[in-house]
Order: sequence, then C-alpha cells, then structure tokens
Amino acid sequence: MSKMKNLTIYETARVVGARALQLSMGAPPLLEVGGEFLSPVILAKREFDKGVVPLKIVR
Repeated sequence: MSKMKNLTIYETARVVGARALQLSMGAPPLLEVGGEFLSPVILAKREFDKGVVPLKIVR
C-alpha cells in the first residue's frame, strides 16, 4: 500500500503518469534499481508504492 493516503484512482494515475514521464525524459530514479532495466511506468509505480515520489497533490 502506498504511503500517500486518500488519493482517488484518478489522482494516483496522474501522479504515476507524471513521474513516469519525468523518468522517461531522464530524471534520476529515487529507488535503487541495480542493473535491471525497468520501464518508466513500472519504476514510477514502485516509487509511488514506497512513497518517495517528489510530487504533491493540491486539491
């Protein structure tokens, strides 16, 4: 479960999508990935689940 609580599925999708875009454009990952290749979407979802995504939700 994510550390970001009370987010709708739409907010979750928006945050993961925005972070995946950042990663695909060359942003450094915030988790240790080792030597394995991960798609930006999978990596963004893992970052979201760990609660380390550097984005804020403003309602």
